[in-house]
Amino acid sequence: MSDPTPVLDDLREEGNELDRLVRELSEEQWARATPAPGWSVAHQIAHLAWTDRAALLAVTDAEAFATYAQKALASPATFVDEGAEEDAGLPPAELLARWRHSRAVLQVALRAAAPGARFGWFGPPMSTASMATGRIMETWAHGQDIADALGVVRTPTARLRHVVRIGVRARDFAFAVRGLSVPEEEFRVELVAPSGGDDVWTYGPEDAPQRVTGPALDFCLLVTQRAHRADLAVHAEGPDADRWLDIAQAFAGPPGAGRKPKGATG
Repeated sequence: MSDPTPVLDDLREEGNELDRLVRELSEEQWARATPAPGWSVAHQIAHLAWTDRAALLAVTDAEAFATYAQKALASPATFVDEGAEEDAGLPPAELLARWRHSRAVLQVALRAAAPGARFGWFGPPMSTASMATGRIMETWAHGQDIADALGVVRTPTARLRHVVRIGVRARDFAFAVRGLSVPEEEFRVELVAPSGGDDVWTYGPEDAPQRVTGPALDFCLLVTQRAHRADLAVHAEGPDADRWLDIAQAFAGPPGAGRKPKGATG
């Protein structure tokens, strides 16, 4: 059984990095529109605080979370927006304090979880490490929207390995959630790590006939639907792998609308 501590440490660092990006923002910047339609910077942080609270409930009270998830999933097209809207109108200092608190208490709960524990979620049940991986993915993805809104270029880190991993593991889900047949064979995935050079993250059989290659950063932007495939250097060999790059998603729930290619209008 793997020790989830390194993943939890990375979750803490991912949150701290985003905290540094937003903590000195003006009220005008908190209200600035992000690439997510209808969402400001405040909505992005409010969403992270909301999902942290949902994760805490899943970790500490399985019965209460099951009831909560059932209500949320009854409105699959709106419950994410509704969750973000709950706190988005708060004064920035109060919103930031709530997000910091939700991150801190979730860290404590996950570190205290029993070895081998599994928790309910809006998708399949998760282990402690998987729950932390999911929170890293969310924090990074929503942080990307904030960075884009602010015109900030973030330096990618090795923490992207967690986003890559969940994106690769979610391959079959991306097909199934769209009612498509799941490919029978694994793909080979080869992604150049942020450190560059010969540091390549690999997944799947080396001799797989279908493969996906490119920079890890671009793959993460693809599977979190923060950029359109046409604007990324991720490439596929094989019809099923090519189809995957059109529909990939690393998050639970219904298919996302994705982002338009750069320069697209309407």
